[in-house]
Amino acid sequence: MHILVTNDDGPPSTGSSPYVHSLVRALQKAGHTVSVCLPASQRSWIGKAHMIGQTVKPTYYRPPPVFDPRTSASDLQQGTIHARPSKDRSIEEWILADGTPASCAQLGLYHFFTHKEPIDLVVSGPNYGRNTTAVFGLSSGTLGAALEAAVCRRKAIALSYAFFRDQNDPHLPEIVEQGSVHSVRVIEKLYAQWPEDKSVDLYTVNVPLIDGVGKNKVLFTDMLANYWAEGRACFQEVEGSVGDEEEEEERIREAEGQPKDVTAAQTTKENEGAEYPHRHYKWAPQKMIADVNQSILDAEPGNDGWAVMQGYTSVTPMKANFWHAATELHGKELTLGSAEPETTSTQETTLSHRPKDQFHALIDYEDPYVQPLILSAFQKVIPTSSYTLLTAPEAKETEQSEIAISKLLPSADSRVLQITSYESIDWDFASMHESTCLVNSYMLRKALIRKHYLSSTIENWTAKRPESILKTHVKRGDAFELDYAEFLDDALVEAFDLRASLERNEEQTEDGTEKSKEAREWWILKPGMSDRGQGIRLFSTMDELQGIFEEWEEDMPDSDEEEEADDATAHPSGNGHDDDEEEGDGIMTSHLRHFVAQPYIHPPLLLPDSGNRKFHIRTYVLCTGSLDVYVYKDMLALFAGKPYVAPWEQGGEDLEAHLTNTCLQRSVSDGTVRRFWDLELPSTSAAAAGGPSKEGIFEQICGVTGEVFEAAARGMMMHFQPLPNAFELYGLDFLVDAAGTAWLLEVNAFPDFKQTGDELKELVAGLWQGVMSVAVGPFFGLDAPAQDGRLVHVRNVDLGRRWGS
Repeated sequence: MHILVTNDDGPPSTGSSPYVHSLVRALQKAGHTVSVCLPASQRSWIGKAHMIGQTVKPTYYRPPPVFDPRTSASDLQQGTIHARPSKDRSIEEWILADGTPASCAQLGLYHFFTHKEPIDLVVSGPNYGRNTTAVFGLSSGTLGAALEAAVCRRKAIALSYAFFRDQNDPHLPEIVEQGSVHSVRVIEKLYAQWPEDKSVDLYTVNVPLIDGVGKNKVLFTDMLANYWAEGRACFQEVEGSVGDEEEEEERIREAEGQPKDVTAAQTTKENEGAEYPHRHYKWAPQKMIADVNQSILDAEPGNDGWAVMQGYTSVTPMKANFWHAATELHGKELTLGSAEPETTSTQETTLSHRPKDQFHALIDYEDPYVQPLILSAFQKVIPTSSYTLLTAPEAKETEQSEIAISKLLPSADSRVLQITSYESIDWDFASMHESTCLVNSYMLRKALIRKHYLSSTIENWTAKRPESILKTHVKRGDAFELDYAEFLDDALVEAFDLRASLERNEEQTEDGTEKSKEAREWWILKPGMSDRGQGIRLFSTMDELQGIFEEWEEDMPDSDEEEEADDATAHPSGNGHDDDEEEGDGIMTSHLRHFVAQPYIHPPLLLPDSGNRKFHIRTYVLCTGSLDVYVYKDMLALFAGKPYVAPWEQGGEDLEAHLTNTCLQRSVSDGTVRRFWDLELPSTSAAAAGGPSKEGIFEQICGVTGEVFEAAARGMMMHFQPLPNAFELYGLDFLVDAAGTAWLLEVNAFPDFKQTGDELKELVAGLWQGVMSVAVGPFFGLDAPAQDGRLVHVRNVDLGRRWGS
């Protein structure tokens, strides 16, 4: 790529700019095109300044092939400066401008190098000394040049070299070269994975100049918000100008780790009696550097200053507005890959400073919509000093492979949180470490998330408990299995209610009147193992049902090989499962065996302000341990794509009027997804006459939710086994009829949060914050902030197991 290099230290010199030559050569060696525009002299501590009224004049520096930072700057081998550019284009020349670092960024982007390919990246630095913490960052000319590039809408990296004189001579060529080679790898990695969502404008990178820096961690950090020590000045009284800029910068930087006292000038005799004695003042922050180091030690570990003190490279994502960006990255390691494979360490990412009772967290949800929301909620609720974020392996054996969590931990008894896809959970590790490992799913939950299992769960429960709320809030379904359409009659032998209804409908069909069509009982057919609304059909007669299966049979593969090819190319749906079958955007052959038929709910509750479109309520439910059940009060209303029409009016063929799943709509209009509590429904008091109210509907949903999870936990123990060291989020769908009754439609594990949309994203963020407060914090013994009451506890099912038991 084409990289523009600038800095605030000026051209190569032993005094204040010993590193820029090494970086440029390292970038060129890596195959990059490098253009260089630097201040003509030292311009540190100037920030993102421009000099009003100044005419910036360039000179042309011809660098030597090799630069030794220990050699005298007067040595001609260190390069030459010319008033006019060379006409020989084979001669390498850098631009020296008598302006500020920010001015050099502007000139380099828009004036000097336009004859080359467009500039891909601006690198400002390497600064002579670290630029960690706010007191340095806010004044840094290195950051100033990168910020200028960022506001010019260019990717930019501010690079600084931190040195420690008690460990290495910061001018040793071999140490400087190690820092430059390592910096190039960091630069290339950051550029390659630059966020496309514009969440990052620039990075400020601090590389410690120590032997073996390339083998140490590279951590995303925040910038420590520190201050100068109260009551201590950064200016020194002097009698007159002392030294030039480069000498002073070197003197300041030498104070890192070795604070020096500078004696102030005494008030002269002629100033006696004056209200404002005449004095000169010189920028001299040497005394304050020790205070900065102390502020790092006093702060919580994990900031940029702390990382550099540990010998790590710090990478701080920033927006060009003096605020942190991409906070979900803080604490994570930027894995560069190994330049020396034989010395590669394991994936261990433990930070040595953490207290012994801290835990590790692997958050790798594999959903770009919800992943940053989970990380943000985790970091907002869980104290930073309590955890270390783990980095998932870059590649698994297959997309369905679990992550071997033990390989990421320093020891088998380390406490760990896993929030990943179902397939990635290390179930063996979780089962053997019930008191130390928390996972975000139960292993077995077919009793709820498979439609034919859910039907059996409710039927078994209500058979023994006819007073159960499930009796009047779940339509009784007939479950059956079918391999081939020709065997439909045999498959429905025990589907007594369905057969009786279809026989009655046949009699109505023979009548042939419009009234008889309206009198039919319509049914909805659901494949037991599909999701996202796939495969749902409406029917009212045996012939219509037979036609549905014959249509599917025509679409099936002609051979096992064709079926395997279809399965191999299916896209994951995003809804969790605990079977071997893959799930896709379309109906797969493996799904066309188990079915549930339920009476169609008519008439549904319709709202005039929504265009009389049918809607269902998506309710998020949190289950923790074994077993507490919570309903998230911020529910969604998901509307159909077209106005509702009764199935007999159009034969149930146009499903967009009937299906409210946003995944299937071809003509989604505005307002498809809304907050339930924003719907135009009467309040409880206004609905006293018998109409539906939002509070009444919510009360029904809470009752049904608690009951259905207890029914699964107590009545279907082979297919729903809550674990004491697990929690799980479910999406429950309810349909409200015109009378105000909330009917449970289905239960989904790993719900598709994307259907919430960008406008209501904060609703999902609030849900995950509640998860962290209710499920994660207590497991690890943390005093997490109390949740805001939106998670309503609806059922405790005592199954005799507790966390840590």
